[in-house]
Order: sequence, then C-alpha cells, then structure tokens
Amino acid sequence: MSCNTGKIDRILRVLAGIALIVWAIMSGNIIGYIGVILIVTAAVGFCPLYKVLGINTGCDVKHSE
Repeated sequence: MSCNTGKIDRILRVLAGIALIVWAIMSGNIIGYIGVILIVTAAVGFCPLYKVLGINTGCDVKHSE
C-alpha cells in the first residue's frame, strides 16, 4: 500500500473527521460517523478512493530509487 495523501490533505481529513464525529454525537445522526473513515485514511496516509480516481496529493515518505 503506497502513500497517496499529502501532509495538508491529512490534516484537513483529521479536522473534518473530528468535526463530523462531534456533529454525529451532538445530533444523533449516524451518518456523521463517516468521520472515522477520514481519520483512519489520514493516519495510514492512503485513500482507496484516491487510488480509484488516480489522485495523489503528495506524500512525506521518501522513496529510494
């Protein structure tokens, strides 16, 4: 599994994930727990949807050549 999310993308995912989870708790709307997915993809640095769409926002990991 390669990295396809950059530093800014990961930070935004964590912030959006936290906001969605807080909204889910406050409103009781189960859809907000999608924020967990955002936090997990930020933690591992890989987004399966980005892979399918061919998106790569950068990666902090240095690859040896």
